Amino acid sequence: MSLPEPEREAEAAAAIGFDLSECVREPIHLLGMIQSHGTLLAVEADTGTVDTASLNARHLLGIDAEELVGGPVTRLLSPEHWAEALEVGAHHAAASLVLPVAIDVAGVPRMFDVTAHRQGPLLVLECEPRAVAAPHFGHFYQGVRRALTRLRSSMTADECCQAAVREIRALTGFERVVAYRFDGENGPGEVVAEEIAAGREPWLGLWFPASDIPPQARRLYRDNWIREIADVDDVGVGLHPPLRADSGLPLDLSNSVLRTVSGFHLEYLRNIGVKSSMSVSVLREGALWGLIACHGYSAVTVPPEMRAACEFFGVAFSLQLAVIEEREHAEALTASRQRLDRIISRVTSDVEDSLLAGDDAFRALLDADGAVLCRGGRSTVSGTSVPPALLEALRARATGPAPGTVWTTDRLAEEPGLPADGTADSPAGVLMVTLSRAGDFLAWFRKARPTTRQWATDPSRPVQVGPRGERLTPRGSGAVFRALVHGQCLPWTPTDRATAQELWRTLTGVVLRHEAELAVLNEQLRITNSDLDSFAHVAAHDLKEPLRGISNAAAFVIEDAAAELDTTAVRRLHTMRRLAGRMDDLLDSLLHFARLGRGGLRRTRVPMDRVLDSALDVAGERLAEAHVRVIRHDLPEVYADENRLYEVLVNLLVNAAKYAADRPDRTVEVLVDRLRPPAGGPPRQTVVVRDNGIGIPPGQQQEVFELFRRLHGQDEHGGGTGVGLAIVKRIVERHGGELWLDSEPGRGTTFFFTLGQEGG
Repeated sequence: MSLPEPEREAEAAAAIGFDLSECVREPIHLLGMIQSHGTLLAVEADTGTVDTASLNARHLLGIDAEELVGGPVTRLLSPEHWAEALEVGAHHAAASLVLPVAIDVAGVPRMFDVTAHRQGPLLVLECEPRAVAAPHFGHFYQGVRRALTRLRSSMTADECCQAAVREIRALTGFERVVAYRFDGENGPGEVVAEEIAAGREPWLGLWFPASDIPPQARRLYRDNWIREIADVDDVGVGLHPPLRADSGLPLDLSNSVLRTVSGFHLEYLRNIGVKSSMSVSVLREGALWGLIACHGYSAVTVPPEMRAACEFFGVAFSLQLAVIEEREHAEALTASRQRLDRIISRVTSDVEDSLLAGDDAFRALLDADGAVLCRGGRSTVSGTSVPPALLEALRARATGPAPGTVWTTDRLAEEPGLPADGTADSPAGVLMVTLSRAGDFLAWFRKARPTTRQWATDPSRPVQVGPRGERLTPRGSGAVFRALVHGQCLPWTPTDRATAQELWRTLTGVVLRHEAELAVLNEQLRITNSDLDSFAHVAAHDLKEPLRGISNAAAFVIEDAAAELDTTAVRRLHTMRRLAGRMDDLLDSLLHFARLGRGGLRRTRVPMDRVLDSALDVAGERLAEAHVRVIRHDLPEVYADENRLYEVLVNLLVNAAKYAADRPDRTVEVLVDRLRPPAGGPPRQTVVVRDNGIGIPPGQQQEVFELFRRLHGQDEHGGGTGVGLAIVKRIVERHGGELWLDSEPGRGTTFFFTLGQEGG
């Protein structure tokens, strides 16, 4: 089984003695440091008391952090400004505002851009000195407006990404701006668009390892639209107090704009020659789709108003990207609607066979190599073969979720609990839609499609120890590493998922309509069968009396006038009596067969040992006369009507005696096993009766279950009416079970039957 991308990178790192999981475990929201170009105050929102202050407070605010902590925030802010900050910071997300803060620094009041956000009971204020000539948001308005107009004119996702990086670079002036899209929640990322200054190395199309942005960093990118690093060489400043008394941990800076970043990340930026950076998050339905990453090659402090403009643009870009993807999705769904209608139009009451009919239209609907419909315990496969273990695992996964739930993976080998053998012809990806909470499902499969990726670093060596002790591999120098990606299929698109769900909705309507039609037909059939049973019962009962009269009359003639009749007449009278007796036996069998359809079943948990003992009381003598030895195994309880089950065993045991082969060791074996019926479905409790008699020719193996059907002459093999196996079949079907046989002439016959589900 192949490892997920982050685990492969960790394994490669471990091979050279570096624990890459350090990056993953690092609590980057609890580093207790901020960037030194601003200062931070955490204030109790209810009381206005300063709880925490950054250690550069004196440098920027003129008062030591130790002196500020425990005092009122109104020592710095007027009551009006504090009230405004409380109102703006009432929500969890950070909000930017400008407050004039008068501090006596050489008699000159200083202006600050103040960003406020709530962190539990605290209101966190982050103050950045405002340059005298710093532009207001209105200064950026026209540029943002033009950028949004160009963004809206984009027709494809690629065009939209290219427009976004172009406009962000125009707004900010960074030397490199790239659109970076993640391959899955924790997968690597690809540069899908870029705008760079002249002379800079292009990154378009390069992939970067998943470890470059670990999971906890991705969570912070998801929760914060924008992130700035003004100077990668900034040593940062700590907080006072360094640990909070209530938790023993540093102040949570998850939503802080000044929060410093991991030393790993700073080192990473230095290694690619970046001096400053800014990232704008791109979200899709609440999940992190990717980033717009901005890189500068000198220290740059982006003013809050500029950050606000970029954040606004990032939100608009995310929305526009969603609109484009939804439009593309709708167009693709419309294109697939015609193919979907053709598939649905051929669905009959036999859903399995008609839906996955001979051609590959059903698989082609989702560009799949194989498909399977598992319904009612029956699995119908089209295209590439699917391992039984995978079908069972998918059935277990489909049990429980609401019908219509779609689940996909393009890396089957990385899914826990799902078997994948990794061979070229085996499924590498699955799209499954549940049909019922009982484990019914419809699924498509795709084989692995190896693809070439160009990596910005050697994916087999994501970490190297450098000459100066660097922990991460330096990037750049024009080095591009090409590697094949194995064990992954073509990704399932939102259109694929929507098409599968639409098929489920349409198919559900068709099946319900067929079920309603089938219910009407079943009711008509029930009435017809009831009438036939009644007719058979009445006819058999009423015919017996005149038949008895015919037999008696022939007997009287023989007794009274045999001497006066010639030999031919007497022989004919005896034939009449014999045929009347034969007809009487047939009518008895018909009456019994009819009663099986009229009476109800009384099903309970029955010990099979006891039922077999009762059956041997009747059939044992016939078996002994035929020199057939009974082999019985440990038999469990079964859920059945005891009297009817007794009748089944008697018929099968008598059959074993009647059709015993001419061999010294004649046997009949009775056991219970868990077997899968020929029609498909999970293994079920199955009663097995196996003899080593004369066997049944292949072409006649289904005929033996027909009423009054004998494969031999009337007087051969002990005679009989030919109704015994028909009775067995009817009793099994009344239980909701299945009956089948396996036979070879000269080697014997094995009968198998199930007895339906308990409680059925």
